[in-house]
Amino acid sequence: MRTLLRLAPALVLAAPALAQAPHHPTTSMPTPAADPVLADLLAEALGKHPDIQKADATVRMDQERIPQAGVLPDPTLSLGLQNDGFNGLQIGKMETSFYSVAFTQPFPWPGKRGLRKEVAAAGVGVSEATRSRVQMSLEADVRRGYAALLLVRGQKELLAQQAVFLEQAERLARTRYEVGQGSQGDLLRAQLELTRLKQATWSLEAEERTALAGLNRLRQHDPADPIPTTVALADLPEPAALTPDQVEARSPELAGARANVRQTEKLVELAKLDRRPDFAVTAGIMPRGSLDPMWQVGVSISLPIYGRSKQQRAIAEHEHHRLGQGAEVESVRTLLRQRTEERAIQIETLRRTRDLYREGLLVQSEATFKAALAQYEAGRAPFLGALEALNGWVGDQGAYLQTLAQLQAQHIALGEATLGATPSITGGSLASASLSAGAAASPATSASSAKAPGQAQDSGPAMSKM
Repeated sequence: MRTLLRLAPALVLAAPALAQAPHHPTTSMPTPAADPVLADLLAEALGKHPDIQKADATVRMDQERIPQAGVLPDPTLSLGLQNDGFNGLQIGKMETSFYSVAFTQPFPWPGKRGLRKEVAAAGVGVSEATRSRVQMSLEADVRRGYAALLLVRGQKELLAQQAVFLEQAERLARTRYEVGQGSQGDLLRAQLELTRLKQATWSLEAEERTALAGLNRLRQHDPADPIPTTVALADLPEPAALTPDQVEARSPELAGARANVRQTEKLVELAKLDRRPDFAVTAGIMPRGSLDPMWQVGVSISLPIYGRSKQQRAIAEHEHHRLGQGAEVESVRTLLRQRTEERAIQIETLRRTRDLYREGLLVQSEATFKAALAQYEAGRAPFLGALEALNGWVGDQGAYLQTLAQLQAQHIALGEATLGATPSITGGSLASASLSAGAAASPATSASSAKAPGQAQDSGPAMSKM
């Protein structure tokens, strides 16, 4: 009977990454050097993903538009023939019969070409903001997927520890039942918990394969390629929380909205210049055979006589567009501030919850487990009490892992500067009916099973491009 009591300390000490995880001081945003595995995943994803390549191609495409916008319009070459009468060519015989070769070069009003280049350059700013969003979202997806993989593997280790205890408990219950000192119910309950653990293990294995497939998709690998990990979820460094100004500086949506405003302002200036006429210079020569050739030089001027219905309307159109783009900047900034505040609140709450687990809940849960085992050994408590005390300890460990995962999720979303709801990092289910008793006392567990702390339901405006 003392075997059961001797097993408890060993099981508790076998989980240093869970029960005895050290408190990590706040550091800067995790760099790839903090974890070689994560560094390799990020390098592969950012270097190979088709979405990155597509975004890069879009930026280069828009950059090619800048020199095009500043070039003069294509000249025109005109070839002609003028002849007197229909009885044959009179070139060289009649003074008014000749061939003609003319060259015409249009010239926009001064300043128009420069403004068109500035409009194209602002368009590059929009596409660069879009590329930044693709890169930041891809990096965030890799970090979330990696944290989810560590969460599932931590849960698997937790179930493995519980399985060791339950196997020992099942043997002890069987021995006591066979010698008439225990009940059949104790044996059946231990066997039931072992069966539930087997089901939960299968579920976690499926979750692990799903997490692997997701990470391998991001790095363009085969879905089944293994990803060995060298750290636990508790070992991931916690980044320093960003200030609202830092988040604004990182936001691609805000940068894109501001680039749209700049582009629209240049379009307004260009529309105002369109009220000015454009010019065209023509030079030509008219050979007349044996007679002396003729030549001509001319200047043509466009007449914006429909300015009230055309150019003025264009100015008004772009003015309205500029007002709309300015309103979008304010909308994005306001929503970004809200999301930043929400995440800062959740980070603070999750930090306090994490510290409560480390300094109180896990210690108390372990003490409760040991006390229940001692009472069972002394015959003052039923086997079910010891079993539920273990399940409570495992449930608290699982809730602690979920708290760490959601803390990472909030930091990742903060660094991603996303306008939408914070994506949750979820693992598998620990799937024992009695485990819920231990986890029910933890708000973090119930919150993480439904959605990430602070997760809102609406999403922000998408980045638009002119």
